[in-house]
Amino acid sequence: QVQLAESGGGSVQPGGSLRLSCTVSGLTYSTYCMGWFRQAPGKEREGVAAIDNDGRTTYADSVKGRFTISQDNANESLYLQMNSLKAEDTAMYYCAAELALQSEDCYSASRLEDYGMDYWGKGTLVTIAS
Repeated sequence: QVQLAESGGGSVQPGGSLRLSCTVSGLTYSTYCMGWFRQAPGKEREGVAAIDNDGRTTYADSVKGRFTISQDNANESLYLQMNSLKAEDTAMYYCAAELALQSEDCYSASRLEDYGMDYWGKGTLVTIAS
């Protein structure tokens, strides 16, 4: 059974930092590319960051320079370091996995599009408020 479990969400003030983690089980981690997505209240889900099998990263313009996606293949874990947080970063954050035997197969993740992702976690809530 495939499971993706996010953690690390919470409430911080603007300008603060959080580090999200996603632990993965039930799949061969090296054959998936991974992404972070978020959904704010009343808004559609959007892609935040992705990382492919070769470690290449993609970021939404809104988070470039502030967020960093990384992974630990040995521990089958995905991370999102979020700095300089803004009120507009408030959302439920989800990690997701897309089957990709090679980095060229990371179709949805590399485009930060959610429709082609194969597995999803349940999310962790991030709230940025004074």
